[in-house]
Amino acid sequence: MDNQASTYNVKLYIYDLSKGLARQLSPMMLGKQLEGIWHTAIVVHGAEFFFGGQGIASCPPGGTLLGEPNAIVDLGDTEVNVDLFTEYLSSLGESTYRADSYQLFEHNCNSFSNEVAQFLTGRKIPSYITDLPSEVLSTPFGQALRPLIDSISISPPGNNAMNGYYGQR
Repeated sequence: MDNQASTYNVKLYIYDLSKGLARQLSPMMLGKQLEGIWHTAIVVHGAEFFFGGQGIASCPPGGTLLGEPNAIVDLGDTEVNVDLFTEYLSSLGESTYRADSYQLFEHNCNSFSNEVAQFLTGRKIPSYITDLPSEVLSTPFGQALRPLIDSISISPPGNNAMNGYYGQR
């Protein structure tokens, strides 16, 4: 038996859902500058994992209709193997990250990425991403839009629901 632990690289894929419009329109609409409206995913074990209105899903890295990520952050390495990770995701999908638990501001793809990043590497995702909802809601326009925004469910197309992640045989 091999006593050496294998390590697997973990990356955070960051997408701007606004495709640059947040940067242009936020000063006028919110009275403050936002660089983007962020969607994040964790890439490990050869697949991209994310949470949306369909629950936990996966695809090949960069394989959603969002295209290539705007940025990739190396979160470090993990010793969590694919079997343990699949078990962990399955548990999350049955409890904390069920499809019906998605909320755009409080319980979203970024919450999921942050929790999974901490499980895998002990590191959080960048705070400019996790702080975005409170930044928006701190403005009068954000408060006025909240009822509409709360009804939105983001599910990047081109994914597989987590009844077995992408590439699993």
